[in-house]
Amino acid sequence: MKKYIFSALAIATMMVSCNNASPKMDEKPAETGDVNTTEGVRIAYVEVDSLMTQYNFAKEYSVTLEKKSNNARNTLTQKGNLLQTAANNFQQKLQNNGFTSREQAESQQAAIQRQQRDLQELQVRLENELASETQKFNTALRDSLNNFLAQYNKDKKFDIILSKAGDNILFANKKYDITQDVINGLNKRYKSDVAKKEEKQDEKK
Repeated sequence: MKKYIFSALAIATMMVSCNNASPKMDEKPAETGDVNTTEGVRIAYVEVDSLMTQYNFAKEYSVTLEKKSNNARNTLTQKGNLLQTAANNFQQKLQNNGFTSREQAESQQAAIQRQQRDLQELQVRLENELASETQKFNTALRDSLNNFLAQYNKDKKFDIILSKAGDNILFANKKYDITQDVINGLNKRYKSDVAKKEEKQDEKK
């Protein structure tokens, strides 16, 4: 019997990571006055890993994705176990000549095959749903960052703002790092779902 493995969690964790790091809202923003190259081009970069672990929106959404992934995995595991049990019972009954007729055996076998197809379809649907939710998060994160940087750069006037993830930038002077400045600004603009609900409740009072 085929063993089903739910892989959507891997998708989510590749795209989203979350820990208990809290944003340092009182940390001094990056020094940007002398952020220039020798040719006069103003360059800055943002650490993606730090953004994902300190931007409240990313932290909250990753928790949501993890919960959905765990729920889907538990559902698939439960249904997979039921299918395995049914298959084992069928095989044991078949070996012990427990069926009264060939038609009865074929009917039960067909039922198990339908159960197997249903499980396969459920797995695909749940994986697609989680992938869609992850894509929704990535789009929202990108839009949020782009909108913030558009306002942020009106004063800073950088020519280039790079995203630094892993080793895509092998070396960069820390004076070009505006990560904390961006995180602080994003968190000041962001209102969590919890905060929005509390505001609505206060308005009703």
